[in-house]
Amino acid sequence: MLLGLRTLIYNVDDLDAAKAWYTRVLGFGPYFDEPFYVGFSVGGFELGLDPDLTAVTPGTSQTGYWGVENIEKEFERIKGTGAEVISQVTEVGGIRFATFRDPSRNTFAIIENPNFGKE
Repeated sequence: MLLGLRTLIYNVDDLDAAKAWYTRVLGFGPYFDEPFYVGFSVGGFELGLDPDLTAVTPGTSQTGYWGVENIEKEFERIKGTGAEVISQVTEVGGIRFATFRDPSRNTFAIIENPNFGKE
């Protein structure tokens, strides 16, 4: 039985740049910071940065969708960090999302979903 998202790990080609960018995006630094892995605790979940690119093509990792309460505000804030915008805020069935590329070319997405927390 799956228990839900616990950890999302992005492979990064420049750990220091990725750590700095995610610190700006999240508004706080990592709780675990070593040359082999950087971990952030985000709302009870883990965002990990892994510099090991063995058998990985940068920018081809899976997309993680990070929940937000106000997508327009967060879209502008993240865009202001220098993130490359892949898609503007888009709505599908009342769910709104937008996607960016982080400094290592991974897709980073935000989602405003009114169905979250209604279980």
